[in-house]
Amino acid sequence: MHRHPITCIIPPHMLKEIIRNGSEEQRVFALQTLQISAQFRGQRQAVRDLAGVLSLAVAPGKQRIIYDAQNGSQLPGVVVRREGDPPVTDPAVNEAYDGSGLTYDLFYEFYGRNSIDGRGLRLDSTVHYMKGYDNAFWNGQQMVYGDGDEDLPPAQRLFNRFTVAIDIIGHELTHGVTEYEAKLAYYGQSGALNESMSDVFGSLVKQYQRRQTAAEADWVIGQGLFTSNVNGIGIRSMKAPGTAYDDPLLGKDPQPGHIKDYVNTVEDNGGVHINSGIPNHAFYVTALEIGGYAWEKAGNIWYLALRDKLTSSSNFQQAADLTYAVAGQLYGVHSLEQQAVKKGWAEVGLVAGSGTTPEPPAPGNDGCLTALLRALGWTRV
Repeated sequence: MHRHPITCIIPPHMLKEIIRNGSEEQRVFALQTLQISAQFRGQRQAVRDLAGVLSLAVAPGKQRIIYDAQNGSQLPGVVVRREGDPPVTDPAVNEAYDGSGLTYDLFYEFYGRNSIDGRGLRLDSTVHYMKGYDNAFWNGQQMVYGDGDEDLPPAQRLFNRFTVAIDIIGHELTHGVTEYEAKLAYYGQSGALNESMSDVFGSLVKQYQRRQTAAEADWVIGQGLFTSNVNGIGIRSMKAPGTAYDDPLLGKDPQPGHIKDYVNTVEDNGGVHINSGIPNHAFYVTALEIGGYAWEKAGNIWYLALRDKLTSSSNFQQAADLTYAVAGQLYGVHSLEQQAVKKGWAEVGLVAGSGTTPEPPAPGNDGCLTALLRALGWTRV
């Protein structure tokens, strides 16, 4: 269960606060959402194996299909939009289509990755999943989005539809990338790194869409997801972990931003949605120090570490050492970029580069060219 969980955007601690503090209708929706997540965990390994088979049989290039579950639980549902089709009247369909496309574009254009698996896996998404489903998730094969609390009275609504925030789409699809690469075990620090990688690239998708520099971006995950009834700006803040929301129903954002405040818990798979605030803030500081568009240099460092160096059991210190080493290999030892990585991790209480320096990233899909450049003493940037 730790290695192949269902990866949802709304953490269980938030749903439990709603069950504890909400109205009868709000509690019913939150409990239903928790139960569905538990149900899918048992199906996770088989779905992932199927996704691996399907990835061998799809056409190259960006391919998307959007389905409508029509408020039922049967996946994937009815096809409502395919690759190249014009927009439809349903905003959730169009948001899922555009968001998955922009996520594909970011990974392809800047990191040379052809879809989630690197081999052109078709991006399937299902919208309108059940009624009152307050979550979105990647199940190893496709994206699934609930509509939030649309059936509740306006005064009780907490969540808008889950396609409304493009960083949620990027976040969940990045879980698929992690699944095919580092396979970060979904427990403790490796699980928090798994969540953090999704927040990092989810935020970069949003910044890429808006063409924002690191200094211009809000670094909030899930902005627009909460209704006006909630006292909060989003689910998490990479800029200031622990400040995203403070609400009578949802509780207070529990994320720490420093290793000294690391939360030891058995809930939420060892606090994967909570302690991810620590590596999240390290990336934010790194990106701000480098400047410019964060998806270019900072994102490239994190992507190569995810693709080539992190393993299923990697912890925060190893992530710090690996990203520091990759920055040196890409941009030079003691370069501005490498020093930015060092400062990013220092801000959260970790000394990057204190461990053994790893070998350069192994060849990926472009292995032959990368190996040739290395043999000539050059580095591909």
